[in-house]
Amino acid sequence: MLAYWQVRLAFLALSALTYVFTCTASAEDKNDANNDASALPTYRSTVSEVRVAFYATDENNHALATLSKSDFAVVDNGLVVRNFRSFAHSDETSLDVVALIDLSESVASRSRVVMSAVLQLVAQEQSIPDDNIAVLSFGGTFGGTSGATSAALRPAILCSSGCHAADSASKLLAVKSGGTTPLFDALVFAADFIAQHRRAGARPVLILFSDGNDTISLHSAPEALQAVLDEGALIYSVDMGTSANQASYRISGSTFLRQLSEATGGRYFSFSLRSSQQDGAPATVLTTVLEDLRASYVVAYDLPQHQDGFHSLRLLPTHNLNLTFHSRNGYFYERSIR
Repeated sequence: MLAYWQVRLAFLALSALTYVFTCTASAEDKNDANNDASALPTYRSTVSEVRVAFYATDENNHALATLSKSDFAVVDNGLVVRNFRSFAHSDETSLDVVALIDLSESVASRSRVVMSAVLQLVAQEQSIPDDNIAVLSFGGTFGGTSGATSAALRPAILCSSGCHAADSASKLLAVKSGGTTPLFDALVFAADFIAQHRRAGARPVLILFSDGNDTISLHSAPEALQAVLDEGALIYSVDMGTSANQASYRISGSTFLRQLSEATGGRYFSFSLRSSQQDGAPATVLTTVLEDLRASYVVAYDLPQHQDGFHSLRLLPTHNLNLTFHSRNGYFYERSIR
């Protein structure tokens, strides 16, 4: 499956903005009553700008708060860009956070721990208003009953705009794990939820807890990723897979989660049950999200190649080779037709 869509994984990343300027005719032409207006000369000039939002991490995987434009270069479709139109700190702190939790049979041994940690995260996080946090799930059943198969396959909204409330916590604790894994459908569902609930000026962040394997979705992997990219959401994936999984199946799921995060500019974590201080522990993921976005930047530059279609995108260090840059890894460009 991955071989089919891997090359397509870096879908829409940012906009190439095209402006067309039309110059008017000369004064002599304007004063010539016999001159057909349709014959007036028109001059067109196309100027395109690419804007990239990104953040950098050091060798210890910590977000870098201080960065200069000489610390990196952009590689746009294989062409190196060093001359930037602008470079600025973006300091994104207004977030819409959606936690998407896999409750299927393949991660049943860990889902209860994840659900408890998410409850703790929602209860303790003070920097994000309650109305800006939602918890969704896929797989599993509610209230201890098996329910209809079709209902179990549908992703569910466990809480939204009030996850701190006692009834929301009770609903979260009532969820039972088990069943199939409609991961791709769940990602499309989460993207639609983000589209309907996002606030103006807020950056959507999707925290995905899963082993990365899909068993029954109607949507494909590329469709799922495209849906998330269309909403501009970052995916922070937490790998819930265990060593007990079949080797090839396990690697496939982990690879998918890594590529989801890389394509959107988020991060990948390996889940740990041993310590709440581990990078992959649910209680620390949101802290990492906040640190990343508070140290984010936006760089703008002239489009180096006016070629329609997909443009790959990478940011590479120029001095400190221990730095890693996180951004969406491509965008589509289409020339305006006038």
